[in-house]
Parts: sequence; structure tokens; C-alpha cells
Amino acid sequence: MEKPMSKLQILIFNVLLLLAAPIFAANIQVAVDRNPVSINDSFQITFTATQDLDGNPDFSPLEDHFEVLNQQRSSNSSWVNGRSSRTEQWLLNVKAKQSGELLIPPIAFGSDSSKPLKITVTENQVAPQSNDELFLDVVAVPEKPYVQSQVLYTLRIYRRVQIAQARLDEPQLKDAVVEKLGEDNNFLTQIKGVDYSVTERRYAIFPQQSGHLTIAPLTLSAEVVVQHQPRFNSFFNQQSTENRQVVSKAITLDVQAVPPEFKGAEWLSAESLTLTEEWSENHLQTTVGEPLTRTLKLSAKGATVGQLPELAGHPVIDGIKTYPDQPVLKEDKQWDGLTALREEKIALIPAKPGNYILPALSIQWFNTKTQRVETATLPSVTITAVAGAVVPQQQPLAQTADNNAAKPLVLSPENAVGDSRFWQVLSFALALGWLLTIIWCFRRLRKPAKPAKPAKAEKTVKPVSSGSADAKQLKRACLENNAQSAKLQLLQWGKAHFGVDSLGAIAERTSAPLSVEIDRLNQALYAAQAQAWQGEKLWQAFQNYAVPTNANAKPDNDELEPLYKL
Repeated sequence: MEKPMSKLQILIFNVLLLLAAPIFAANIQVAVDRNPVSINDSFQITFTATQDLDGNPDFSPLEDHFEVLNQQRSSNSSWVNGRSSRTEQWLLNVKAKQSGELLIPPIAFGSDSSKPLKITVTENQVAPQSNDELFLDVVAVPEKPYVQSQVLYTLRIYRRVQIAQARLDEPQLKDAVVEKLGEDNNFLTQIKGVDYSVTERRYAIFPQQSGHLTIAPLTLSAEVVVQHQPRFNSFFNQQSTENRQVVSKAITLDVQAVPPEFKGAEWLSAESLTLTEEWSENHLQTTVGEPLTRTLKLSAKGATVGQLPELAGHPVIDGIKTYPDQPVLKEDKQWDGLTALREEKIALIPAKPGNYILPALSIQWFNTKTQRVETATLPSVTITAVAGAVVPQQQPLAQTADNNAAKPLVLSPENAVGDSRFWQVLSFALALGWLLTIIWCFRRLRKPAKPAKPAKAEKTVKPVSSGSADAKQLKRACLENNAQSAKLQLLQWGKAHFGVDSLGAIAERTSAPLSVEIDRLNQALYAAQAQAWQGEKLWQAFQNYAVPTNANAKPDNDELEPLYKL
């Protein structure tokens, strides 16, 4: 008969259950379709679970700060590689009861619970225009950005009429990069007691030149459904449409030049930036001749991949060969902006044992939120290379044990006769082979030799064609003194001929006077104060420049070429 548990054992058992409860609790994700929101706007809260939950949700804690308009539940099951998975979602359309920093509280699903989430609720600043049934509203933040910094441009279509068809202009800017962010959002809002349906669309705009930049008004052309009064003897209501056009306001941005306190090699602005590294071996140790792989990752929110600098470069470390792989470039377009990602992998192969120091890596960037220059740094790293295992050489047979020592071979008369015949046959075969070789060589020498083809003269330079389409566009940009357009054309030319994507890298790979003029263009583009640029000298230098045909050829040395030239 088993003894009942003592009070101490019961207490320990309960404590263990409490400690283990968070481990086995289901993970419930919480997300909103946008943040911040206006106080009169409806928005969506999504609760997602990928595990079985302990019970049904209790959404009553939401009612303290939010009005629940409606809710939906959906589930999805799948079977992949012999494993089943199930996802359940609860979608709630809600509206905030007050403005400020509000907390979406934890929601209980039986004994399971979701995590809290903060959301910002702002006052509604939109007022109906003259045609209050249908109008547009646009906002750009910030209105005083720095050059190449992100501007969030938000467009909203307000309507309280039914639209059958609509066509909306896209923002077109000459000296800026425009990227659409995510999918359109649809929600309801109230303005002065009037209900409106709203469609919201967002863009990320990156001005490429300092000075005033105007975002022209956008036009919405819509076919609005018009209800007519039915006739006395008509069974169906008459429905028709009429065309309406509404126009947004223009927004002018005051684009700031690069601040004078920024001393980095290349201008880089972002809302946030992270620089990390990973190693294939955590102990940073490898064997001579074996690779040790370093992975560098740079993530910048509020920047494009074209702005991210090269990370690894081409460091020269005595005793180590470096083989950079092709960089991985990505852009993540979320509702709150663009995030650029750059990843580089470098294989380091030591040629001899010892300790090797890799220099520190630092990237200077400008924080657009704090308005300050910051530096992301990776400290110097020491890697260790050890000698490989030595394979012992096999001892010769003469040095084996005495009992296996070679003994003289005594041939019997029969063995002597057989051995004599063997050597006679072998000598005859060798003589015959020697004779046939002489005959073949004699016939070969009597044949007339074919004349050798003349070697092609190696071309050393390839002149730039001023008649190509790209060159014509560069010529036009230079003669019109359009620095931004000249930059774009030079970047396309540099990528095609040298495989680089910055003006500084192109200048390094060209010779004077073209390299000098490219540096002057770079200075004019990113000077603290706007400078007048004259492009005639750049065009003349470009015409007279000759591109080496072996610019991308493999160098004639005994080292292996990298897997991919950055």
C-alpha cells in the first residue's frame, strides 16, 4: 500500500506546477492593422494562436478603453511533412473611447493569456471640405526632412457615397524615390457626427536633393452611384452613376542638406540602425587551410538598400586569404516605413598557424529621430589558426622486426629455366615497343607542320561610346547642369563596367581627369550648403576616358579569386 504524500511533498509539487505553467502556456500573438490611429477611426485587433487554447476568449477587459464594433473568428489547418498545424484567429473591429497612450490589456483564453500591447490614439484633425460627400486628405511627416531621409506620405479617401469605379493618381516626383508601403487600409470614422468610410494608402518618399520639394496634388476620378426616385409603375429602382473629381492639397517639403557635424565617408540617415555579426565557429578557432565564415548584417529602418554601405570591404591580413560571397540585399515594406537589410558573408582561410586580429568595424549614421550623429561599431576580433593533424609516415619494410627480415632466394633448376624464359619474353616486348615508337616519331616529323594561327592582339582599352543611349542621357544631364540626373547615369555606367554602386567607388576605379570630376559631383550633391555644379568638364572627361577591357578580368597571380567581387 502506497503512503500518502506529506504536506511538504504536496507543497513542492504545487510549486513545480506553478513554475512549469509558463512553459506549457500557449503563445497568443496580438497585432493591430495600424498605429497610431485617430480617436474617431475604427481599427482592427488580431489575436492569433498556433496551439490549442485552454478556453474561449473573454474580451470584456477591452471595454474599459475601446468600443467593440464587431468580431470574427477563423481557423486554418494544414498538413506539411507529416505534421499537422492549426492556426486560429480572432479579428475585432474597435474604436477608442479616448485619446492618448492606451493599453490593449491581456485577454484570457481560459488559463492562457495574450500579452498587452500599447497603441497611440490621436485627436481627429480632419474637417470635411466643400464637397463633404467625397474628399481627399494628405499628410507628409516630417515636413523638414534631411536629404535621402524617409518621409511618410499618407493619403486618405473619405466618402459617404457608394463608388462604382475610381482612378487615383500616384505621387510623381522628379528628384525623389517613391515606394508604396503595404496594402490599403479600409475603416470607418466619424467627423462632426457624420460617418465616413475611409481608404488609407501610404508611401515612403526619399528626397535626393536639398531645397524645396513640392508633392503635387493628387486627383481622384470616381463614378458615384446616384439613386433616382422610382416611377409609379416601375418595379425596379433606377440606378445610375455620375462622374466626380476631387483633388488633394499640395505639400511642400523643406529638404535639409547633410549636417556639417557628419564626418562619415558616405551619408546615411535612418530612424534606427543595427550592426551585428555571426561566426561559423563560436570559439573563433579553425585549422590551417580550413575556412572560418563571418556573417555581417546591417539593418536600417527608414532607408533604402542603395544607401547601405559596403561592410566587409577588402581587408588585407597577412597570412589570411579572404573570399567574400555575394551580398544579400532586401527591403521590408511595412506600414510604418521601409527597412533595408544587407548581409555579407566572408570566408577567412589562414595559411599558417597563429593568432590573427581583424580590425574593428564602424559605420557612422545620422539618427533622424534624435537628430544626432551616431556610430555603430563592431569591436576588433582575434581568430586562432591551429596546425592540422600530422599523418605518421609508414616505415619501410627494411625496418620491420628481425623475424621478418629478407632472406636470400635459392632457385631450383626448374625455377631458373622459367625465370630465364620470362626475361627473354620481356626483353623482346620492350625492344618491339621501342622500335614502334621510333617509327611513329619518324613519320610524325616528316609531316608538314600546320601554320600557327597568329595570336590576337590583346586589347587594353575600350573607348566610351558617346553615341549610346546612356551616354546621350549623361551628356544631356551634364550640359543642363543637372547633378542628380548625372549621378543616376554614372551609377548605371559604373555598375555595368565595374560592378559598383556608388560614385566614390567609381572614382576609385577610374583615372584623372574623370575621377576628379566625379569627386566634384559627389561634393556638390552632398555639400552642407547647396552648390552650383557645372557638368561640361565631366562630360569632356567622360568622352576622353577609356575603360580597360580587363577591368573585371581575373588578376594574374597565384591567389584564388573571391567567390564574388563586391
